[in-house]
Amino acid sequence: MSRLIQNRIRNTFSRLKPSITFSIKNISTSPEPSPEPPLDESSQSSAIWNSIIGRPGDRVTSEDEVFHRLSNDPLCKTVNLSDALLRKLLHRFRDDWRSALGVLKWAETTSRKGHNKHSNEAYDTAVDILGKAKKWDRMKELVEKMKGEKAVTLNTVAKIMRRFAGAGQWEEAVNVFDKLNEFGLEKNTESMNLLLDTLCKEKRAEQARAVLLELKAHIKPNANTFNIFIHGWCKANRVEEALWTIQEMKGYGFRPCVISYTTIIRCYCLQSNFIKVYEMLSEMEANGCPPNSVTYTTIMSCLNAQKEYEESLRVATRMKRSGCVADTLFYNCLIHTLARAGRVEEAERVFRVEMPELGVCINTSTYNSMIAMYCHHDEEDKAVELLREMESLKVCEPDVHTYHPLLRSCFKRGDVVEVGRLLKEMVTKHHLSLDESTYTFLIQRFCRADMCEWAYCLFEEMMSQDIAPRHRTCLLLLEEVKKKNMHEAVERIEHVMKTVKLTAPVK
Repeated sequence: MSRLIQNRIRNTFSRLKPSITFSIKNISTSPEPSPEPPLDESSQSSAIWNSIIGRPGDRVTSEDEVFHRLSNDPLCKTVNLSDALLRKLLHRFRDDWRSALGVLKWAETTSRKGHNKHSNEAYDTAVDILGKAKKWDRMKELVEKMKGEKAVTLNTVAKIMRRFAGAGQWEEAVNVFDKLNEFGLEKNTESMNLLLDTLCKEKRAEQARAVLLELKAHIKPNANTFNIFIHGWCKANRVEEALWTIQEMKGYGFRPCVISYTTIIRCYCLQSNFIKVYEMLSEMEANGCPPNSVTYTTIMSCLNAQKEYEESLRVATRMKRSGCVADTLFYNCLIHTLARAGRVEEAERVFRVEMPELGVCINTSTYNSMIAMYCHHDEEDKAVELLREMESLKVCEPDVHTYHPLLRSCFKRGDVVEVGRLLKEMVTKHHLSLDESTYTFLIQRFCRADMCEWAYCLFEEMMSQDIAPRHRTCLLLLEEVKKKNMHEAVERIEHVMKTVKLTAPVK
C-alpha cells in the first residue's frame, strides 16, 4: 500500500485514539514501503480521484465538469497518463459513467507516452460502463466513434450484446450481430456462438434457439454451439431440453463430450436429484465417454454443500475404482470432505502419502484445506506448523485464504494481538493484499469484539483500495460507531452509502 494510504490510516488512529495497547504496525494491512517517488501510479490515481470526487456531497453532474476539473487541477497536470493508469481509472469509475467519460475525454488531451489514441481495451471498458448504466444512446455514440477509428473488435461486440441481453433487450443484442459487417467483422460460427452464449447466459435459451434456426442455413453450428445450448437449458433449469440437445448434437455428427454430460450432471446436482446423477454416470461409461475428475469433483462439491459427507466419500471411492486419473482439485475436495466428516487421520494420509505417491501436485488450496481442517478441530499448533512448512518448502505461496481460519481461531479465543501479528505477517512477509471477503471478515469481527475503531480504520483502507464494502457491513459498522459517538466516522460511512455502489445485501 502507498505511503499516502498509510498516512491516512495513521491519522485515523491518531484522531480516534483507540484504547488498545498494541502498535499500529501490528494491525496495518500493508508493509512499510521503501521510499517512492512523490507521484507513483497509485498516488496519481488517488489525485485524479480526489479532483473529481472532491469533498463529501460535492459530486459532479456531467462528464464536461469532470473534464474541466482535471484540466484545471495543478496536480493532475503533472500526471503521466499511461494506458495502465487509464485502465485503473476507468475501473475505479466503473459505476460512475459521467466520471468515466470525463476521464476518457481528458485522456485525449493528455500526453500518454507519445500518443493520445485510446487502446481498444480502454474503449471497450467505457462501452461496458455505459451499457451497465443503461445509457444506450451514449454507448451507441461511442461505438460510432470507435467504428470510425476501426477500433470495434469482437470483444467490443460481446460487451454490447451482453449488456443489452442483461437488460432484457435481447432483440437489440441480435441487431448488433446483424450489423457485424458494418464494423468490419465477419458473421461466422465464432461470432454466432458469441451471440448464442450471451443469450443463453441471460436465460434466453428460447430466443437463442430461434436465432440458431434462422442462421443455421448460412452458418454451420459446431460442437461448441450445442454445448452452449446444453449450458443454457441447464441454467434455465430445463434439463429435458438439455437432454434433447444432446440427441440433436448427435444428429449433426458431433459426439457429446465430458463437458456436455458434466453440465447436465451439475444441473441434476443442483436439483438434488442424485438418482439421475448416478444414471448419467452410467450412461457416460456405456457411451464410451467416461466421467473425468471434474465430473466427480462436481458431484462431491454439491454433496458437501448439503453436508452429505459420507455419500461424497462414496463418490470418491467410485472414482478410484473406475480408474479415473485424479487431479489436484479432486484431492483438495477429498481432503475437505474427510475433514468435515471428522476423518482427520485419513485426510493427513491423503496429503502426506497418497498425493506424493501418485505424483499429484500439492498447491496453495491443498494447504489451505489442511490448515482449515486443523483450525476447525482446534489444533491450531498443527495449522501453524503447516504454514511454516509451506513457507520453507516454497512449493507454493500462502494466499489470504490461508490465513482466514487462523484469524478466525484468534478471534474465537479473543487473542486480538495475534490477529495483528498475523495481519502484519501477511503483508510484510508474503506481500498479500487483502480482498473484499477478508476486509469484511475483519471489520465484522472487530465490531463484535467492541473494537470498532480498528474496524473503521480497515473500512477506510478498504475504500482507498477501490473495494466496495457490502451493504450489511456498512450498516453494522455505522451502528457501532454511533454507539461510540464517532461523529466523523458516522458522516464518512453515511457518505459512502449514498455515493458508492455497494455490494447488495445478501437475501
